[in-house]
Amino acid sequence: MPSFQTRHNVPFSPVQMYDIVADVEQYPKFLPLCEGLRVISRDQANETTTLVATMDVGYKAIRESFTTRVELQSGKQRIDVSYLDGPFRYLENRWLFHKREGGCEIDFFIDYAFKNPMLAMVMGVVFEKAFRKFSQSFEDRAKVVYGNL
Repeated sequence: MPSFQTRHNVPFSPVQMYDIVADVEQYPKFLPLCEGLRVISRDQANETTTLVATMDVGYKAIRESFTTRVELQSGKQRIDVSYLDGPFRYLENRWLFHKREGGCEIDFFIDYAFKNPMLAMVMGVVFEKAFRKFSQSFEDRAKVVYGNL
């Protein structure tokens, strides 16, 4: 089934990039296809915050919503996303942030499959294009929040 992985170096620290990706409520402002996001619950245990959130995505006349569990591990600068409900058979997503000379490397991975074959055919290409823009979208957001470095 479709999966996508990218590694991208940015001139921001792992903590800065982790904070940008962890701030899910801001996604509708800058993330491709994201039209809305609601945090349903938020639980804190030590350095891990667990969110349940519903994201509304859209492309042209197609609108879908899906709910995920998001584990924000601030001590490890790691974010794991698991699927709860919506148009997918499954969805797994992972973000890792590694310190590098002059900034950090973002490691983004997503694996998913739609339940409906017709939706998979229509949205599959759109999702793949959007995922290819994700790293750049988050870097652009970091420039807005932290300024150009």
